[in-house]
Amino acid sequence: ILGITSCSSKNEKKDAKDNKNAPVAIDVSIAKLEKHSNPVEANGSVLAFEYVELKPEVAGRITQLNIKEGMPVSEGTLLVKLNDEDLQAQLRKYRSQLDLAVKNEKRLKSLLSVNGLNQADYDQALVQVNNLNADIDYTLAMIAKTEIRAPFSGTVGLRNVSKGAYVTQQNIIATIQQTNALKVDFVLPEIYASAVKQGLKVKVINDKGISFNATVIGIEPQVNTSTRNLKIRAILESGASVSPGSFVRVVFNEGEERERILINTNSIIPETRFKKVVLIKNGVAEFVKVETGFRSESKVEIISGLTAGDTFAINGILFLKPGSPIKIKSVK
Repeated sequence: ILGITSCSSKNEKKDAKDNKNAPVAIDVSIAKLEKHSNPVEANGSVLAFEYVELKPEVAGRITQLNIKEGMPVSEGTLLVKLNDEDLQAQLRKYRSQLDLAVKNEKRLKSLLSVNGLNQADYDQALVQVNNLNADIDYTLAMIAKTEIRAPFSGTVGLRNVSKGAYVTQQNIIATIQQTNALKVDFVLPEIYASAVKQGLKVKVINDKGISFNATVIGIEPQVNTSTRNLKIRAILESGASVSPGSFVRVVFNEGEERERILINTNSIIPETRFKKVVLIKNGVAEFVKVETGFRSESKVEIISGLTAGDTFAINGILFLKPGSPIKIKSVK
């Protein structure tokens, strides 16, 4: 019995060793260069060419409210007027004092010309005139702050207050937007920084699938350190039927069609810091680091790590480890 058990144990170890060294049957593919352009797609938002929230510079009660909701207004149009009676009274007071000060300054100037007055007395009268002029300028500036005028020609939105309401600098009375031209802001990974230039033509697609042409007019010079994305702004050509705030997709080609190595996405082994592909060399598996480029639903570009003619595994990757013997079932 001992002899039979011993022989049986040796046979099991031999079989286990043979199974461990048995080649893994997998399908492979051969890397090759393919001509391909890289369509890049990003999410974006439509913005009005100009947009302002109308807020008062000073607190006060609204005495005039000339906002017609949803209607166009011209630059400089008076939209809101706050109560300024106290400032108007102060202005009248300063102007009355100025008239007297000017007359006094002229009288002292004539006396100074015939040496009937010393220079210090005249200088004091002149300072009084200048101070009153400054007080008037200051009061006029405060009166101007009680008025809200359209900063540019555009369309007024919905108002949030009524005539007679008391408002502060935190109250948004309404908005005004310039919608005869529209902008689109979108972000891209920093890898595409060299592909985006001012003047680049892009397509903007709305949620109904309708596309419009746009031109890149500006690029944020600094990459966002949190997301590693680059912010880009394009201006839509006239006639685009989209509203500010709408979600759109922005599509453009990274560059001219060129030769690239493309492999299936399931052939990539993602790791914490690197990505790897299993090469088949001399009948064994070899794990190599690769650098990837653009990615589609089923393909990914290999920038480095693979060369045309390399054989790589396309399935059974979970059962492989470095140095595993390979049996090729088919080449796909």
